[in-house]
Amino acid sequence: MTTTARRPGAALDTADWAALTAELDAHGCALTPRLLDPAACRGIAELYADPALFRSTVDMARHRFGSGQYRYFTHDLPGPVAELRAALYPRLLPVARDWAARLGRPAPWPDSLAEWLDRCHAAGQGRSAQILLRYAAGDWNALHRDLFGDLVFPLQVVIGLDEQGVDYTGGEFLLVEQRPRAQSRGTSTVLPQGHGLVFTTRDRPVRSARGWSAAPVRHGVSTVRSGVRRSLGLVFHDAA
Repeated sequence: MTTTARRPGAALDTADWAALTAELDAHGCALTPRLLDPAACRGIAELYADPALFRSTVDMARHRFGSGQYRYFTHDLPGPVAELRAALYPRLLPVARDWAARLGRPAPWPDSLAEWLDRCHAAGQGRSAQILLRYAAGDWNALHRDLFGDLVFPLQVVIGLDEQGVDYTGGEFLLVEQRPRAQSRGTSTVLPQGHGLVFTTRDRPVRSARGWSAAPVRHGVSTVRSGVRRSLGLVFHDAA
């Protein structure tokens, strides 16, 4: 059994955070090292079959979000999911604060994830936003942003639970950035099994003639051509 199987966030301790931060600054997204081994990925993906773990299920076609399905966990998160979220927050916090400083925005995020979530709940954002997503052949996710209230953490993470080219084809992760006074820019990323993709929740700072500007960013998933694609979404603010 690997170290990541015992402690899902262990790989974050040796990650090259300078390089990862540079990728985030340049592109608005960056891949982490492998956070979960294949067995751990399967274990999390199989949780989808237990409705007691989730507060709600969303059919994307019904809401015209695309096609596919996802489920929101309750606050009683399974161990590996809670561990990954707790391990990622302090690693992403310096980036969040730096981006806020560049954009001249407040940086309301405390050192503790628990304290930040308490603030979300006090502001009326009391519902869990952690999700498992499931796409079959022909499914896709429309471009969107995961904003559930006034309190927003500017980065989030999606972790691939299946292997592209083996379990499914297609299904690339998409980012589209609206650049100031220019055409939009798209980024397509294959999500390796067990790796996380850190990406901007709402926008990111880009240099402009007047200093720093906020470039709005939306994300989605391209059409799955075959098989089944499952992923874990970790959001660091709760929903209203």
